[in-house]
Amino acid sequence: MDILIRPAEPADYERLGDITARAYLDDGLLAFGDEDDWYLSELKDVAKRAAHAEVLVAVLGTELLGGVTYVPDGGPMSEIARPGEAEIRMLAVSHEARGIGVGQALVQACIDRASAAGAGIVLCTQPTMHTAHRIYERLGFTRAPERDWHPVPAAPDFTLLAYELTL
Repeated sequence: MDILIRPAEPADYERLGDITARAYLDDGLLAFGDEDDWYLSELKDVAKRAAHAEVLVAVLGTELLGGVTYVPDGGPMSEIARPGEAEIRMLAVSHEARGIGVGQALVQACIDRASAAGAGIVLCTQPTMHTAHRIYERLGFTRAPERDWHPVPAAPDFTLLAYELTL
């Protein structure tokens, strides 16, 4: 089974937006936890992300399985990246495609891009995302607790954990 990682095309945007929003919603990853959460519209707006970063998708045959946003060094969508660092954002895999290596393949594609650019790479994740943590750690990321943060002032208990990889 060969999972292909490639740049997202406009024809992918709606499907990837749906996969990403559904993954965050179904996994309870939204600060306010429901369909009214403001972040859902951000997750669905793949065209906006693609205008400011590199959106990658994982496909198997004609089936879109998931995607990730790779923010190069200095990109406007970065949240915690410092100079010389790229950032991974909005990693999502459809529920049907979980457990077959899609998430790892998407993260590895980001690592490859950062390495080629001579950049380190960072990301934020939620405490409950244990499967994602295992992927990050397997690929060499380490926790950077001094970079953890609270992105939603109205939800001070909503914490994002930082991971980094020096290449």
